[in-house]
Amino acid sequence: MRKLIGVLTIAGGAMLLAPAPASAEVIYPWCAQYSGGLEGSGATNCGFVTWQQCWATVSGGRIGDCYENPMYQSVARPGVPYKKRYRYAHPG
Repeated sequence: MRKLIGVLTIAGGAMLLAPAPASAEVIYPWCAQYSGGLEGSGATNCGFVTWQQCWATVSGGRIGDCYENPMYQSVARPGVPYKKRYRYAHPG
């Protein structure tokens, strides 16, 4: 029984110390939809930064088309900082 407890303790400790898999995922704004002809496979590739890059990959529409990635969320740009406005009471 002691051996079993020792083995389980070592196995549990090893699981806690094991590195977690990386979870960073990059979602790009453009996707290519390849047609199922001789050159295409009917697959989708959402790994393009620009429409031009995607369009060059699908050879100008011969083997597919490009569309905006519905999963892409652009980074919010910081707005103009709030400027406090003062109201002055004018005598008169």
